[in-house]
Amino acid sequence: SRLAGLKMLLLNIIRAVPRDLYIAFSPTQGPRVLNRTEKEQEGRIHLPREIFQFLRSRTARVVVMVLNIQQLGMFKEVNQTGQVLDDTVVGITVGETNISGLQDPVQLTFAHRQLPHGITPQCVFWDSSKGQTGGWSSSGCATQPTDKGTLCSCDHLTFFTLLLNPALDGSTAQALMAVATSGCGIAVAFSIFTMAFCIFLRCRCRLEDTLRINLELHMNLMGSLFLLNLAFLLNSGLSGGTQPGGCKVLAGFTHYCLLCCFTWMAIEGCHLYLLFVKVLGTYIHHYLLKLCLVGWGFPALVVGIAGAIGSYGEYSIQTMEQQVIAHLCWITSKYLLVHYVTNCVYFGLIFLFNVAVFGVVIHKSCYLKGTGPVQRDRKAWKVALVAMGLFCLLGCTWALAFLTYGTSSAPVLHIFTVLNSFQGIFILIWLVVLYYPKTKETAGSLSNIIRQDKTTRVSQ
Repeated sequence: SRLAGLKMLLLNIIRAVPRDLYIAFSPTQGPRVLNRTEKEQEGRIHLPREIFQFLRSRTARVVVMVLNIQQLGMFKEVNQTGQVLDDTVVGITVGETNISGLQDPVQLTFAHRQLPHGITPQCVFWDSSKGQTGGWSSSGCATQPTDKGTLCSCDHLTFFTLLLNPALDGSTAQALMAVATSGCGIAVAFSIFTMAFCIFLRCRCRLEDTLRINLELHMNLMGSLFLLNLAFLLNSGLSGGTQPGGCKVLAGFTHYCLLCCFTWMAIEGCHLYLLFVKVLGTYIHHYLLKLCLVGWGFPALVVGIAGAIGSYGEYSIQTMEQQVIAHLCWITSKYLLVHYVTNCVYFGLIFLFNVAVFGVVIHKSCYLKGTGPVQRDRKAWKVALVAMGLFCLLGCTWALAFLTYGTSSAPVLHIFTVLNSFQGIFILIWLVVLYYPKTKETAGSLSNIIRQDKTTRVSQ
């Protein structure tokens, strides 16, 4: 059954009569020799006569294979972002010689219809030396769109395919970079304002232990957001002229700030869980110190391991026209697995936990809405702002990153960029509404909800 996905053409070519060779191929019919004047309605391979100069015998066996990788279960790259056109891979060998460095390249024309918007084709070959299991590489191959498909010109023989990668057009990418840069600049300023407001409340008002710990946790979260936005501004401004060693340091610092931000979001969720679910749950010896060790120490451990294996370096952001719009110091393309595990999987687990905590908080708030102090100042706009701020505090806006894959992700990317750029502003508004000016009363705030809930549970 596995051979059903393999179609092959064998030819014995006489070296004494060197000539160009034209072969047609398709996923359904397989390869076949065609005349030079024959109109191609399918994929086409052009083998130049220069290839036969590499041969040492009078005859050579030309082998052309058309593989359906879905049926054969082959050529599976780890963390592959693009899709193979029609699941088709074309393998070409001539004789038993490793042919590379051709001046007159091998040309493969992959026939296809108009590609969807946001998809860019890329000519690639299978590089068995890439990573541990091999992967797709475009080194030595040029991509040229045509009226009936895409022309691939490569200077060697191996297994080729056309990879369809999701990409942004130039104008959208430039707009996103502008929004992200300006938004991060504003976020840096508002992060400073938010930390100053927390310090003001901490110094000027007499707060109970729970409120004091809450403010200090918020300050750590805002500190991580401040460092993350500052790292992005430094990255976008300095990465283009940074030396390789400096770029690795900047990439590690940016990754550290991102992981700190995620970790403090998780700590905020754990803290709320202890407040709402566990009676007297935050009365732990050196509670805040232990949280700081986790919030700032665990990301340093992860970044140290990632840096030890050489994960950091220059990363290029390209448009669908293969134009580089930005050079960033980040996790290199060779170590995408590090990015997916330390960023995507890590945040995914944090997101699921914080969504559950958010549901518990809303449930408790609704359950206690008819009791005592929670009911007196229950204005709709204030409840909405508290809920919105709590939602941002737990990092739920970052979940939009999981929807930014594919051809229709440009609007989601804009929303994701704007919301996360102004996350610090949302948290500042939330803190002002929650703690000021009635800090002692905090009518309708989380503090009274927590206190009321614990009183009810103890009495029960």
